[in-house]
Amino acid sequence: MKGSKLGIRLLYYFGGFFVMTIGIALSVKSNLGVSPVSSIPYTMTCVWGIEMGVATVIFHVILVILQMLLMRRRFECKNLLQIPVGMVFGAFTTTCNTLAAMLPSTDNLIIRLLMCWIATVFVAIGIFFYVPADIMPLAGEGAMLAISTLTGKPFPTVKIAFDVSMVIISLSTCLIFLHGLGSVGIGTIIAALLVGIELRMITHRFGRWRDNLLGKQSEI
Repeated sequence: MKGSKLGIRLLYYFGGFFVMTIGIALSVKSNLGVSPVSSIPYTMTCVWGIEMGVATVIFHVILVILQMLLMRRRFECKNLLQIPVGMVFGAFTTTCNTLAAMLPSTDNLIIRLLMCWIATVFVAIGIFFYVPADIMPLAGEGAMLAISTLTGKPFPTVKIAFDVSMVIISLSTCLIFLHGLGSVGIGTIIAALLVGIELRMITHRFGRWRDNLLGKQSEI
């Protein structure tokens, strides 16, 4: 599968990225907290005023360095491609945040919660397309894979621990510097609870169609 349908795989890959960043931008717009994996870049935005797309790139670079420190000689040079991939993801984040900023703001909690939910759907759809393209993981996933390899722990277990760590770091940083929740809120909990469920539902309904276009056997 890797050597075939490259055009479709690239479309899924970068299209998935863009859809994911739409979800991130909507969660930022809701001002109720972002997903765990986005919490560190958004914390950098809230605390130090770094534009979120730039903060995303910095975060990806830090995660690649972390992989190098963890894996040492086992680190594969191809994983350095996670940095330019992070730059693309950061550019998409900037674009989508700019577009989302044009939406009217509201203090209506119901509308903001609805925005949070829609954001999780976009993130789930983005993951649905990005992961099966099987090109290069984002640095967050790359770091989780490295930790999983070193510890022998299952990837889902590492992901839970990684997400919890990101939220704790973000929350602690915001409490210290902003004396408030900052990037963490009910939207963070909503994302943590719903994205996985929504991804399973979307995969169950559309996974066969997606995999057929990719030219691989569906796992459904």
